[in-house]
Amino acid sequence: MASARRPVYVISIAASLAGCHPRTLRIYEEEGLLDPVRTDTNIRLYSDEDLERVRAIRYLTQNRGVNLAGVKLLLQLRDAADLLDEIANELAREDAEAEAPQAVEVTHEPTTRRPRIRQRQKGVEL
Repeated sequence: MASARRPVYVISIAASLAGCHPRTLRIYEEEGLLDPVRTDTNIRLYSDEDLERVRAIRYLTQNRGVNLAGVKLLLQLRDAADLLDEIANELAREDAEAEAPQAVEVTHEPTTRRPRIRQRQKGVEL
C-alpha cells in the first residue's frame, strides 16, 4: 500500500482529482499553502496528503468564506496541533516503556514472599 505522503501525481492529475484547475495548485504553492515535491526536471509531484490539504483549502475558501491568508493561518495551527499530538503520543509511549519494568517487578514480588508466609503459618519466624 502506498504511503499518503508519497508524491505520485503530476499537476494535471492532482488538479483533476482535487476538482480544481492546475493554476489553482500553483497559486496555493505561491501562497505557501502547498509544498509539492519537485523532480530533478522541476516537475511538481503531489501526494494523497497534498490532495487532502487542497480539499481542505477549497472547503474553507468556498464553503466558509475564508481568504487564503486565513486558510494559511488555520493550516499552520492544524499542523502545530498535529505536531503537539505526535509529541504527546511519543512522551506517553516513553512513559509506558519506563513504567513497564516496574510493573514486572511488582508482579514477581508476591511469588518471592510465598515461602515466608508458609513458614510463618507453620510457626517459624524469619
